[in-house]
Amino acid sequence: MNIRKQIPNIFTLGNLYCGFLSIGYAASGQYKNAAVLVLIGMMLDSMDGRIARMLHAESSLGKELDSLADIVTFGVAPCFLVYYTVFFNNGMLGFAVSGLFPLFGAYRLARFNITSEQQSMNHFTGVPITAAGGILALLTLFNNEVPSIVTTVVFTALCFLMISTIKIPSFKKIPLPRYGTIVTVFLGALLIIVNIESHGRFPYLLYVATPIYLIYVAYRFVKVRETR
Repeated sequence: MNIRKQIPNIFTLGNLYCGFLSIGYAASGQYKNAAVLVLIGMMLDSMDGRIARMLHAESSLGKELDSLADIVTFGVAPCFLVYYTVFFNNGMLGFAVSGLFPLFGAYRLARFNITSEQQSMNHFTGVPITAAGGILALLTLFNNEVPSIVTTVVFTALCFLMISTIKIPSFKKIPLPRYGTIVTVFLGALLIIVNIESHGRFPYLLYVATPIYLIYVAYRFVKVRETR
């Protein structure tokens, strides 16, 4: 086994594990922790592809594994969050409607997997499931401040936007220091706010994922400067 080629897969599996933990936290009523885990999954998901390209370790296995992780972390986990925080009052109907999100997301992922690499580097067709799941996580993270009708409308819109043919610019060609800095500052500020609101009761995985992501962004920043 080539260890170097498995490094990106470790980050992908970490993303998948975040989705599993998020579902568990949502089922136990810890919705903020569950939403934060989806955001941590976004961190890991933003790293695995770039690490694979950096190590020249891209593979069909990694691509398929990434899709499986994404459908759990950004499809199944967010739909449980929305059900427990918004749709639970509607009983089985709410449960059934919540389940539509991963169905649309799975279709979106399957369509992405059969598009050409060059096309996916230039733009996405439809809203990526990662972005859609992250938006739902943010809405449930601030569920007390966001009206249920807003979450319902956004949930419905995202389902159809994922399978739409709208062209959305891809960030894959943006140098990571610039893109990574934006993501890091945004998520860092968000996590601090949530940490204050939840009195420091964070999933322990946060204290592992965040330093790794910051170290990775710093490394890429130095790497890009050296190549200039």
